[in-house]
Amino acid sequence: MTSMLSQFSPSIANMIRLDHTHVLTAFHQYEIGSSPRLKKGIVDNVCLALEIHTQLEEEIFYPAMRVVADNEILRKSTPEHDEMRGLISRLRNMPVNDPAFDDTFFELMRHVMHHVADEETMLLPAAERLIPDQLHELGARMTKRRLELAGPRATELASSFARSMSTGTVLAAGSALLTAGYLLTRHRTGDRLAAARSRFTRTT
Repeated sequence: MTSMLSQFSPSIANMIRLDHTHVLTAFHQYEIGSSPRLKKGIVDNVCLALEIHTQLEEEIFYPAMRVVADNEILRKSTPEHDEMRGLISRLRNMPVNDPAFDDTFFELMRHVMHHVADEETMLLPAAERLIPDQLHELGARMTKRRLELAGPRATELASSFARSMSTGTVLAAGSALLTAGYLLTRHRTGDRLAAARSRFTRTT
């Protein structure tokens, strides 16, 4: 079963890249002039994503890489995670109207972007070169562990995600859902009509 799951799982390198993209996209949504609710939602969303992501890397990805490439980039990765955790702790205990809130989040941004640049230009290509046959198995393990870590925090995830969406984004998402629902209804109705015509043709 595990072997079959590994075959259909994304590689751990691509999963890490997707995590990076999620956080960097959230960074671009943050604006000093946004409402406190929106800013707090974006920050909580980023902090939660980073907490889960860093734990996944430390439990699964880094140990696999140390076997084949115990280099400087890998050795400094966990201390960089610890610096991020320190900033996350400060943000979680700081009211959004605190004068230091924006600067603290921007400092977290800088740490994350530096870390992401190192991983995406050096560590992930090294993994794809040195352990290509392990990447999907590691991806399956990361998927399983992610569910274990995220499950108990599902309410927190949903709340931060909802608060991180601007009114325009919510309206756009709602419109997209309504359009998808309409198209799906039309598709199903068309299928039912086609089936009815087919039955009618067979009986006449």
